[in-house]
Amino acid sequence: MSGPTPMMLGAFAFEATGFGFQGLQRRVQTPWADVAVAQTLNQQQWTGPTSEEVTINGVLFPVEFGGQSSLDGIIAAANAGVPLMLVSGSESAGVIHGTFTVQSVSEDRSFITGHGTPGKNAYSIVLKRYSGAMPGGSLFSTFLDLIG
Repeated sequence: MSGPTPMMLGAFAFEATGFGFQGLQRRVQTPWADVAVAQTLNQQQWTGPTSEEVTINGVLFPVEFGGQSSLDGIIAAANAGVPLMLVSGSESAGVIHGTFTVQSVSEDRSFITGHGTPGKNAYSIVLKRYSGAMPGGSLFSTFLDLIG
């Protein structure tokens, strides 16, 4: 690994150098339904949380620092339909945020070298909280399948 690892998505570590990230956005949906009431304003009833989305934005410099293989691994997990665990923090105070599915990955490759490798790759990963059972068994077996 290249320096501190402030966050991991499945087996893919976001590092200080290499596969790093610049920002993290979170959106939680907790809607209230309008209930019609005669001769007054509609009342509201909380219907509970419906979704949680996390967007991770970053820039890779694959020629100089690497990191493209980690992004490609996340895309492979998304294409295989594998939910991934999101963890942040340090080794002494890590926070498990839960399991998420990869909804989309956007890449903006620029400064292409003569070998076709981008010198810069700005990316965005959109995740959505997954609350179902893990496909194919346990999280551990899914992890082993990804790295094996």
